[in-house]
Amino acid sequence: MLSRIAESLYWFGRYVERAEHTARLLDVNYHAIVEAPLTTGRSIVAEQWAPLLASTGSEDGFRMHFDRADSNSVPHWLTLHPDNPVSIRASLSFARENARALRDRISTEMWEAVNRAYLDLAQSPNLWDEADLHDYCVAVREASHLLLGIAHATLLRDDGWSFLRAGHYLERGGSTVRLLQVRQRGARSDEPVSAGLALHRAMSLLRSASAYEAFRKRHHGSPDLASISAFLLLDPTFPRSLLYCCEHLDEVLHEIGLRHPAESSREAQRLSGWLAAQLRYCGDVAEILDGGGAFPGLDELGTRLAGLSDEIGRSYFLQ
Repeated sequence: MLSRIAESLYWFGRYVERAEHTARLLDVNYHAIVEAPLTTGRSIVAEQWAPLLASTGSEDGFRMHFDRADSNSVPHWLTLHPDNPVSIRASLSFARENARALRDRISTEMWEAVNRAYLDLAQSPNLWDEADLHDYCVAVREASHLLLGIAHATLLRDDGWSFLRAGHYLERGGSTVRLLQVRQRGARSDEPVSAGLALHRAMSLLRSASAYEAFRKRHHGSPDLASISAFLLLDPTFPRSLLYCCEHLDEVLHEIGLRHPAESSREAQRLSGWLAAQLRYCGDVAEILDGGGAFPGLDELGTRLAGLSDEIGRSYFLQ
């Protein structure tokens, strides 16, 4: 019984976070293209839809349905396409199914909110066109924030709450890593650009992680990839930084371990502790961005997070 309830809330947390993150990526990218500096030529920015596929891990599926990544195909694929398992539509649908399995364990307010989000934002294949993509993304983000807020306000602080937070932190940490992986690859391959376009891209990266205002409070100079990466990876107080997510995930898994001191849970705790410690004691973000040194690079961090996800499944849900 513990495994069924725990798994449903764990995946509910992941799917709600995934829907919010995807909506934010789409909205930020749309505005980045519209607001690109005219002096740089918007054609340089107009081909920036493809990186969103890498950020969501859905490139292969996209290529099976579309020949070209543009302002129509990518938003359609990431929002409502029926064959995309990581679309907003799929995420809200899966969140609703997990909530349905927990109908007797969650509040009426929580069930009504997730059901309304699904009906309003995922049921119809023709909910938006390019002209109102922004409004659609805002609605998805607000629905996701509402769901997590209701969960925070109404769920008992028991195993279910712990697993919901575990899924939430793991999904958020993985999204931050993928965001930086894609931007780092782009920085290595990009031709030299003007200072205006470089600043525009830096601000877009921060907004993709809802980090612009928080970053400006920490850094008063011009943002660049190194300073942004340091903030998104290693800041201990920013809720979307990888360090913050890994430390809180480690805390949650150890809470669960104290309540259920089974042998099978120790490997998940070890992996989460390793990730948190590596980030906590990293003195220079360049060690992560360059890779190959004493600290894991971005690719290894992504692999370790995926391994931790698999281990959580084995430890708690395959009993």
